[in-house]
Amino acid sequence: MKRWIVALSGIMVVMGPGAIYSYSLFTQPLIASFGWSATTTTWAFALANFFLALGAVIGGFWVDRKGPRGAALAGAALWGAGNILTGTTVMGNGVEALYLCYGIIGGLGCGMAYIAAVSTVLRWFPAARGFGGGLVLAGFGLGAFVYNMLIRSWASYPAIAAQSQAYAVQRAQALSDRVPFVHANYALSSDLVSGLMNVFVTSGVVFLVVGAIFALLLEAPPANDPAYAPVGHQAGTVEMLMTPQFYLLWTMLFINVTAGIIIISNAVPIMSELTSESVGVVTGWYIFLSLFNGLGRIFWGALSDHIGRRLTFAVIFGVQVVVFFALGALHDLVTVSVSFALVLFCYGGGFGSMPAFSSDYFGTKNFGLNYGVTLTAWGLAGLFGPSFVSTIKDLTGSYGAALQPIGIMLLVAIVFPLISEQVTVRAPQTAAQPPNPPVPAAVGHQ
Repeated sequence: MKRWIVALSGIMVVMGPGAIYSYSLFTQPLIASFGWSATTTTWAFALANFFLALGAVIGGFWVDRKGPRGAALAGAALWGAGNILTGTTVMGNGVEALYLCYGIIGGLGCGMAYIAAVSTVLRWFPAARGFGGGLVLAGFGLGAFVYNMLIRSWASYPAIAAQSQAYAVQRAQALSDRVPFVHANYALSSDLVSGLMNVFVTSGVVFLVVGAIFALLLEAPPANDPAYAPVGHQAGTVEMLMTPQFYLLWTMLFINVTAGIIIISNAVPIMSELTSESVGVVTGWYIFLSLFNGLGRIFWGALSDHIGRRLTFAVIFGVQVVVFFALGALHDLVTVSVSFALVLFCYGGGFGSMPAFSSDYFGTKNFGLNYGVTLTAWGLAGLFGPSFVSTIKDLTGSYGAALQPIGIMLLVAIVFPLISEQVTVRAPQTAAQPPNPPVPAAVGHQ
């Protein structure tokens, strides 16, 4: 019973930070409010992902030495404060305030809460680490689904979305006609900009309060209970960094995050461009689609306990190859939505499977810091993916040109998990294994 209470607490701790995946709901409204480019606006999301990884390293070090509560509380406080400060400072201080408050402060808090929850819950499920890791991280993915629903019902958001769509249409037309675009003629009214900033402030207060309450319920398994004791060799971080396995896992995570995050960072405008539907219509669909980010974490994480981590990742990459090569030619709202759902499902699946993959090799004793270091792949992908797709948009006026290069990258990536035994040293025979059932049979590390 205790582990389920901790698991529920972990889910709730990361659900608020999971709203980072809702940033695309704010991309076009921020552009229409302040006249920024897509690249400028998306950099806040990129920075948040980069500093999320740094927060995970800091939080992981904290968790391994002092336990999860302090790190989780600090994470909830920073994530909430980052949103509050965004809403109170951006209007007077510009994009620099957005980068500092949402990107740096919020990102650090997001990462600390994330690693505190996943490292704790994973230790409570020694015999099914794929399921345990996927379960708690489903909360992170589902956070965007819940938040998207709440934002859609926010009193001022429909008007914000409608005016932002009109702004985007006029700006694209001006680019097409090669005529100057006058921001002031189509910008959001001051009342709508204030309403947008109020969304950040209110959200931040809720994130802080809810996150702090559930952070207090996080606790590590009892140290004197042999059922939860680390088994076999427990690699330290320096030792981990000297193994080929670490760099293989890091690269796989980087590629999967890059593919998913170029969709997530600008999901609403990309869907609107492909389908020619309004922002309001697309937002309604994306609220439902964001559910797949969370579901994928449970599904692929649990599946990896049965078919192995390598095969799981190969399938995750393969599904996305098909989607990215086909997506640019799709313009029907249903088929585009199905494609987005598959990308989000696989994106979440990478996160759901990777914690168990890492613990298979390096154990659970130092998992907080070890996996925090692995998550630097997420941080760098968070910089590269959004900046890549937004730069393509600013240069070409379309997001479509970014899709095929990502498909090629994913095609190459299929090879990595399949040949991992040939390109890495033999998996440590003493790596942490749950007492029942034995992990080698499940993950293929014979």
